[in-house]
Amino acid sequence: MSDTTFTPNERAACPAIFISAPASGQGKTTVTAALARMLRQRGKRVRVFKTGPDYLDPLVLAQASGQPVEQLDLWMAGEAYCRQRLHEAACEADLIVVEGAMGLFDGEPSSADLAVLFDLPMVIVMDVKGMAQTAAALVAGMAGFRDDLRIAGMIANACGSPRHRELIEAALPVSVPLLAAVERNADLALPERHLGLVQAEEIRDDLEERFELGAKVLLAEGLADTLEQLPPVSFDAVPESQVVALSSQQLSSLNGQRIAIARDTAFSFIYQANVDLLERMGATVDFFSPLHDAHMPSCDALWLPGGYPELHAAQLAANTTMLDDIRRFFAADKPILAECGGLLYCLETLTDYDDQTHTMLGLLPGYGAMRGRRGCQGMQTAVLPEGDIKGHAHHRSVAEGTPEPIAHGRRQRHPAPGEAIYRLRGLTASYLHLFFPDNPAAVARLLMGDATERRYDIETEETNGCD
Repeated sequence: MSDTTFTPNERAACPAIFISAPASGQGKTTVTAALARMLRQRGKRVRVFKTGPDYLDPLVLAQASGQPVEQLDLWMAGEAYCRQRLHEAACEADLIVVEGAMGLFDGEPSSADLAVLFDLPMVIVMDVKGMAQTAAALVAGMAGFRDDLRIAGMIANACGSPRHRELIEAALPVSVPLLAAVERNADLALPERHLGLVQAEEIRDDLEERFELGAKVLLAEGLADTLEQLPPVSFDAVPESQVVALSSQQLSSLNGQRIAIARDTAFSFIYQANVDLLERMGATVDFFSPLHDAHMPSCDALWLPGGYPELHAAQLAANTTMLDDIRRFFAADKPILAECGGLLYCLETLTDYDDQTHTMLGLLPGYGAMRGRRGCQGMQTAVLPEGDIKGHAHHRSVAEGTPEPIAHGRRQRHPAPGEAIYRLRGLTASYLHLFFPDNPAAVARLLMGDATERRYDIETEETNGCD
């Protein structure tokens, strides 16, 4: 979040590209990360954004680029927010790279919608394994599907040989040049698991090797020189009436509040925009690890975000001092927000993919269990007593035996009820991941709770005055 205001006449210009593909799994993030690392090696300041509500890709791209990576989503964050972030990036960057989500035209709004709105030239990445001229035909079809797209070219991923490259390049229309061909090499691809990429923190050194190799391949293809010749894209400032800024009242709405946030390899699905917002509203943020820390920090409110608790369920269950701390915090009726993986942690038990059942916090009646690759995902609005907050769901688990929810998420475009939202004492729990900047006032009310005069001190098991 930013409180900086710009006059409507201000404009920033910076070269920019939008990386998209015909579908998921084509290598968008692999190519984007390699591209960012290549330009970083050449001393360029690259600002990378990720389309949609993705958590994992931004962590990988941040490591590759050496810069924070934020999400841009027209539905969840809104046009003014996205425009403001791009304008601010253009004021400081040598190149802006936006990675799309899913296929180019998938979703409402789609990656294409965002690229067209901000006049971003499109680079189409395609896994060309098992085809040659057909790859060119598919790209040509994508380029012509809408007449408002600006196509910069194609990157052929998983190319088998120089001859393979030649066949694709010869078949492409003149308007869609082949910018690069990335060799078919397992050492380049980014490792995945059931919710997407493996977290950057878990494989940091391995990622570095892949970034360096990818950068070397793209540099040899001459992509750096091509990108340095891109004309700048102009990003108009957001009119003052639309600037995504906080009012003076909102800026102080969490003054004096200390918010503990679980963050480790079990709980890592955290929008940086959410943390920034809490701090701008006056809160002090303390990160802690339910996996490794013996105790949670003294705080006024607790946020248990999503992540991969199923991969660490045995270790979470064994950390009994942490479990006891959080249980006492709950018993003191303090505000707790639990999202997706945080929800699973709050249930009585969690059964992992090996069919092993582990004791969890037991704050909310119910049992969590992992299931196959098919799961729930989609954009939804959390309908809360404090106010509606936009977000999304993406999970491969089920929660059974839970109490009656206080509400359900409202789906973006479907009338069926969305994810259940539970409220028990000070706990609000759901599979939904919330985007705090959508409704700062509601977030403040949610984390303030009904009893905010006194802080819960874990060490003494007493309440101390906030002053």
